[in-house]
Amino acid sequence: MGGFREAQGDLKIESVTKSFADFTAVDDLSLVVPRGSFFALLGPSGCGKTTTLRMVAGLEQPTLGRILIGDTDLTGSRPYERPVNTVFQSYALFPHLTIRDNVAFGPKRRKVADSDKLANEALELVQMGHLGSRKPVQLSGGQQQRVALARALVNRPEVLLLDEPLGALDLKLRRQMQVELKRIQTEVGLTFIHVTHDQEEAMTMADTVAVMNHGRIEQMGAPEELYDLPRTAFVANFVGQSNMGPGEVTGTDGDALVVDVAGTTVKIPKSRSAVTEGALQFGIRPEKVKISRTRPEGIGNDVKATVLDVSFLGVATQYLVQVPSGAVWTVYEQNLDVEPIDLHPGNEVWLMWKPGHAFAVPAEEEAGA
Repeated sequence: MGGFREAQGDLKIESVTKSFADFTAVDDLSLVVPRGSFFALLGPSGCGKTTTLRMVAGLEQPTLGRILIGDTDLTGSRPYERPVNTVFQSYALFPHLTIRDNVAFGPKRRKVADSDKLANEALELVQMGHLGSRKPVQLSGGQQQRVALARALVNRPEVLLLDEPLGALDLKLRRQMQVELKRIQTEVGLTFIHVTHDQEEAMTMADTVAVMNHGRIEQMGAPEELYDLPRTAFVANFVGQSNMGPGEVTGTDGDALVVDVAGTTVKIPKSRSAVTEGALQFGIRPEKVKISRTRPEGIGNDVKATVLDVSFLGVATQYLVQVPSGAVWTVYEQNLDVEPIDLHPGNEVWLMWKPGHAFAVPAEEEAGA
């Protein structure tokens, strides 16, 4: 048993499939999570991310494939044999024990010397040292979440799994905890794997984000990469918002594809298109689109539209506009100290964007999936 607990190194998921009676939750998944990184598994409910986490924890066993840490194959081992701890959304603290005793419980049970000292250090790390003598009932949700984190960190696991850990907190507290979790991960240098359906949470904290859909990874990379250049319509719509439209490649112009999108000719750099010919889905992010009352001079990539709705959001104004294809686009204009455009529903406007900001993904998927 000691062998599993001593495992060190990258987490490796090798060709893992998990099937339940009539359903494949994880479909031939291969993944390497480098030791010491903050890794997020992002996706909607039912995409397989929690099942993947449970297999790493040992709470489920793969139908096919292997799970390793370094060179140690953990497949088939029990949860308590693995150098892995999980922090869940429910904190599950022992109500009759003090906070310090809650955190020291694991090391004491394993007869680790200095378990109280280790517990105090873990509480300091999550900025809860001053509350060690309180009982869980005396703490707020955010404080209980920190204690649950300290209880996992005190074991110095090789891999720490976070399953929607901030889901029960209110928005402001969640934002604070995102920054805190990143700080703690950097400080302790452990591998954190964070499962979430909240794209902002994944983007804020993780070095690498893997977007899951139907048991597979659609795209994996740094948050900036996934946002700037999605490779599928699913990623374009799940990571942030995208204005999408079906298009057809009609030719090339140097390093650009010339594409017809509902009667409008646009250019997309070849390097920013996952498709080189035939049908595709054109995309542009809302904040990359400029809105104007007059048609711009220049290089094309502009389209006439009608304003449907104007919402003041504080930092930006959001316009909903209808383009010639009938699709509704979103446009964000930052509220700088310049004269705002006085637009109202029904106004005719022109939209324009730089070709280098557009992207294209394969057309075979449902764009809104």
